[in-house]
Amino acid sequence: MKAHYEEEIPKNTAVLFLSNHQNALLDPLLITIKSKQKNYFLTRANVFSKPIIAQFLKSLQMLPVYRMRDGIGTITKNREIFTTCARLLQQKKSIVIFPEGSHSLKRSVRPLSKGFTRIIDEFFQDNPNTKLLLIPVGVNYQTPLDYGDSASVYFGKSIKAETFLDQNSLDIIGLKEAVSSAIKRLTVHIENNEQYDNTINKIKNKKVDFTNPKAVNTCLASNFMYNGEPVNPPSKLYSVFKVLVIAYYWLPYIVWKMISVKIKEEEFVGTFRFAVCITIAPLFLLAEIILISVLFGKIVGLYVLLAGIILPQLALRTK
Repeated sequence: MKAHYEEEIPKNTAVLFLSNHQNALLDPLLITIKSKQKNYFLTRANVFSKPIIAQFLKSLQMLPVYRMRDGIGTITKNREIFTTCARLLQQKKSIVIFPEGSHSLKRSVRPLSKGFTRIIDEFFQDNPNTKLLLIPVGVNYQTPLDYGDSASVYFGKSIKAETFLDQNSLDIIGLKEAVSSAIKRLTVHIENNEQYDNTINKIKNKKVDFTNPKAVNTCLASNFMYNGEPVNPPSKLYSVFKVLVIAYYWLPYIVWKMISVKIKEEEFVGTFRFAVCITIAPLFLLAEIILISVLFGKIVGLYVLLAGIILPQLALRTK
């Protein structure tokens, strides 16, 4: 996973990261890792429906944001959330927002909602002379539904929110247009119209690298003339190592297959796969090591540990 920075991300400054949203909970995870900030996140409220999950998400600094589909009566709850966000920005914290208001694996930046502008407006009501930076972000995946996918995060040039203030009145339309335009440069953007499927098939045939959005967007703007590095299908050696990994981690793989058939939104496939990989797989490997060590000795157990670490790495390197 690669990160690209058009300028250095400032420290000790109020920052709003404004990103496209494709891959559920993986998007904020990648942004946080590569921004090197301790971010807060606005997350759709329906994932907070169960108390235990809600408590866990809040411990990760996630804040619920309500949409019309959650019920018109819930929208008023956003007032408190926006006030909380404004207060965090006053404290020079950083917040990740997905202004499209939804997620989709379509390679298209959807129209931005005005929620993030309300946070900015409320912030300036109490802090009219305070600096607030908006950093557009593009998160990109090559094949988001596949195991071992590659990804990139592009951090664009910061936008000074105060430049959209006119006598303490926020230019909402101009701000949304500026942010949308910036995000479209940092991720692959195909207009979501009747030609979308035809266009996506054409660029896939070019074997484009979707983690290089600038090259792909140039291809789209130049009648499908692609000058970037082509991405070839996985090698046969990768297929061999993938089978070995599945055989080695057979129980986590079975658990994953049982979970995957119950996932209703494909945008959550990567999230749940990642969760299995960082929870069940390590526990299974630990159990294997203990059992093998007891039965055949610590040296053999060490070999099991090394194989469990190296096999997935070899699979990914040969893809």
